Amino acid sequence: MQKNEIRTGIVASMGCGGEGIVKDEGIVVFVPFAVTGEKVRYKVLKVTKKCAFGKLIEVLTPAEERVRPACPVFGKCGGCNLSHIRYQNQLKLKEQNVKDCFRKIAGINVEVKSTVKGDCEFRYRNKLQLPVGSVDGKTVIGFYAAGSHRIVPVSDCLINADWTKQIIEAFNEYVEKFNIKGFDEHNFTGELREIAVKDVKGNLIITVVTLSDTLRGENDLIEILSKKIKLPFSVYHNVNKNESNAIYGEKFRLLYGKKDYSADMLGVKYKVGVQSFMQVNASVCSKLYSAVREEAALTPETTVIDAYSGAGLMTALLAKSAKKTVGIEIVPEAVDCANALAFENGLSDKITNYLGKCEEIMPDIIEKERKNSSDICLILDPPRKGCDIKVIDAITKTLPEKIIYVSCMPSTLARDAGLITGTLTLNDKGEIIKTDKIPSDLRYEIVLVKPFDMFAQTKHIETLVLFRKKS
Repeated sequence: MQKNEIRTGIVASMGCGGEGIVKDEGIVVFVPFAVTGEKVRYKVLKVTKKCAFGKLIEVLTPAEERVRPACPVFGKCGGCNLSHIRYQNQLKLKEQNVKDCFRKIAGINVEVKSTVKGDCEFRYRNKLQLPVGSVDGKTVIGFYAAGSHRIVPVSDCLINADWTKQIIEAFNEYVEKFNIKGFDEHNFTGELREIAVKDVKGNLIITVVTLSDTLRGENDLIEILSKKIKLPFSVYHNVNKNESNAIYGEKFRLLYGKKDYSADMLGVKYKVGVQSFMQVNASVCSKLYSAVREEAALTPETTVIDAYSGAGLMTALLAKSAKKTVGIEIVPEAVDCANALAFENGLSDKITNYLGKCEEIMPDIIEKERKNSSDICLILDPPRKGCDIKVIDAITKTLPEKIIYVSCMPSTLARDAGLITGTLTLNDKGEIIKTDKIPSDLRYEIVLVKPFDMFAQTKHIETLVLFRKKS
């Protein structure tokens, strides 16, 4: 097999990234947008010692689950990568991905429940991020192509809310009227870097990120937005001079509208501002948080420890039914928000929020709370990289009665599950290796694995796992 060679093969299975896997001459070839069972022609892009990567040229025998993507830039934009597969089959693919990760990475065979769907397969996203660049001297607004910072111009996005098209039209009009230069990251020049929008219950928070200190024609921009958008909105200006992939700089300036908007989730009221974190899919988020609350099975004797607690929404949702709830968060502003949220919901006497790193302060907090509670429920909702090994070490030493782990990355979830239960361990070199423990020797049993389709039409999946300590 050589680079640039055109070859024909049968897709044997699907990879965790949604790509088809062709086994050709004993080599595993990853071919994006190919589907299991299909006969395909592909071009070899890269060959390594372990595998190869190909580009789909032609589908010779289509799979039954293949559909025509509705998006005109599907395959060019780096967003959706499963829209060529019937939605019900997307869900099965994600379930299998979770199951495979547990088996291959942690050596655990788990039953994966049916994926919980949202209210919509499309138009579900309540957040929009549009990078702005320069191509041949022309300013372009769109999304990054997969694996690059090359911007694919778009006029709409079918997984984002209905207002997306109007936002793009408004900014294209503004750019043309004032000859606004898009950001050139290679030469670090230009004006407009990014457009970000949040939808808070039908109220939009629009942030215009520039490299320049000023926003030319800001009053005209607000006027254009007012004509295009029929929803209440606010506009912020942010200056970002950082030579990094960070979207925002430090300071935000409110140009128009309210500084924040009120929202509620399962009876907890909270405010969303320009820097607040929001899950992208409100309907799935509500179902996920409801499931966390149900599986926690809280009693008046339960103490909840919410690691990676963020702005405190999950903490507050659980506080109403628990004896006490503790939040741990590393970002000072988020802790301030969590304390304000607790106060606004009359829960200050039931919630204590700590500022610090989980791996540093969680062991002492668990030991302290165990003196007053025989039932500790630990909530883990870490970033994509999963838990720090020190967090896992703290868990295995203190052994909370229940652990609910929410993850957006099946591979790191499976790794951490292996370390928590005991099917994985660290050797003397600090490397993760499999153990020979049998199920009866494990510290925890996995009671539930349930995926939630937070990101329909994409390879990504949110998963809830319930661990119960063995007696």
